[in-house]
Amino acid sequence: VQLQASGGGLVQAGGSLRLSCAASGSLISVNNMAWYRQAPGKHRELVARITSVSVTTYADSVKGRFTISRDNAENTMYLQMSTLEPGDTAVYYCNANVKPSGSTWANVWGEGTQVTVSS
Repeated sequence: VQLQASGGGLVQAGGSLRLSCAASGSLISVNNMAWYRQAPGKHRELVARITSVSVTTYADSVKGRFTISRDNAENTMYLQMSTLEPGDTAVYYCNANVKPSGSTWANVWGEGTQVTVSS
């Protein structure tokens, strides 16, 4: 099972980006999914989380600017980021609890996608 994140890039402050994270492989189920980010010299932090029934939580720093969503039929999660600030610059990672076919539940990380916000 793999998570593939995409959609990062360079954007000016005030702009928008949409990140995607697709789970692939022989999956039975995908439970909670989340976006984390890690800026240079800082610890990885939770940005937003979404449950299998789309209950969402957000870090205070992104509330009102970011929206997390998912498409359960496609095992894909999204992060719509608006009103971006230079402080949002980081590598964004997706994370999910998945149940592969013939295996137990596992926590999986994607490789990350770079988001750079210029002032």
